[in-house]
Amino acid sequence: MQQLKITRTNGNIPRSLPGEDHISGLLFYGSTLPEGFTDKARIQAVSTIETAEKLGIKADAAAWEIRVLHYILSSIYSCNPAITLYVGIFKPATSNPTFAEIKKMQDYAGGKIRQVGVWNGTVELSATVLNSLKAVHNALESQDRPMQILYAPKVLDVTAMPADLAGANQYGVSVIIGQDGAGVAAELYASADNASKASVSGLGDLVGICSAAAVNESIAWVEKFPTGIAVPAFGDGTLLRDLDRAVIEALDASRYLYFVTYDGFAGSYFNDSHTMDAATSDYAYIEAVRTMDKACRGVRTYTLPKLGRPLKVDSSTGKLATYVVEDLQITANKALEDMEKAGELSGYKVEIDPNQNVLSTSEVEMVITNVPTGVMRRLGIKIGFAASV
Repeated sequence: MQQLKITRTNGNIPRSLPGEDHISGLLFYGSTLPEGFTDKARIQAVSTIETAEKLGIKADAAAWEIRVLHYILSSIYSCNPAITLYVGIFKPATSNPTFAEIKKMQDYAGGKIRQVGVWNGTVELSATVLNSLKAVHNALESQDRPMQILYAPKVLDVTAMPADLAGANQYGVSVIIGQDGAGVAAELYASADNASKASVSGLGDLVGICSAAAVNESIAWVEKFPTGIAVPAFGDGTLLRDLDRAVIEALDASRYLYFVTYDGFAGSYFNDSHTMDAATSDYAYIEAVRTMDKACRGVRTYTLPKLGRPLKVDSSTGKLATYVVEDLQITANKALEDMEKAGELSGYKVEIDPNQNVLSTSEVEMVITNVPTGVMRRLGIKIGFAASV
């Protein structure tokens, strides 16, 4: 009997997303290099788990670190299959890490990385570490290459986490101390070297969800961003359900990220979207930082070509001509208008004082004010009985 048989195969073609908000990095500090990485090629574009496995990052690798890396990557792709991801594997610093590798990754990606996860699960968090991360963030921001740093340290004792590290102008860094207390993560943690007892971390979920969220969306949005964490725990293996509520609330007040559950509701979620900035700062949350980063990048894209242009002035006053002011305002407005249409901003305003003396300074100063979107972090509901309604 004649027969024609067609077998469908998976070409592992990565999905694509519009824009560049999903472009991310994963910096992994480990002593073992998988076969697809070398001392001269420590950074690779790895946007699917199949690509990762071809490079030697396998779930059954002999090295514990590589198995952890595979788990983190699997979590990232599970949360955002369409992510564009760069993976860098570098040896951990013996002391006082500078995190210069973050800049190397941004250079490799041509400045396109918007958020980078950093796994440093063998080193405990300290003020020195946080200051080094912030210094890298500041340097990149000054080069018009801003990114949010999502840091996963070693958690030796969750009840003894530093409580006073968050502070002013540390908006570029968020710290995750949560991990899965079941499944692959629990097995990896149980098999870690007892001498170092490194944390596995839920960093993959954080990077994946952050890259999937619009810049103005909180990663803790219950309706939209459930995590892949089966049993919320912390980096020292302590389960969320076994920790006193006062300790959990103190960790939130210290602005750490971890996983929580809600009674009567399936799944687990991020406790919030904290950065390590002061709680009263405009940039206390990841979505605020990502929104401003995008606004700055967009305004720069449209206004940079205007550098060096002639500036016509009013012959009677020597001040900027009206049409020049309007042209510059329209130019700066373009990126912000797109963000407002996308729901990433509630509004914006670009102001240029026409009375600037540009003939003597050759400088035009504009003031841009953005109105962000809000996030419902608390919901108050009053309910009771009445004789009639």
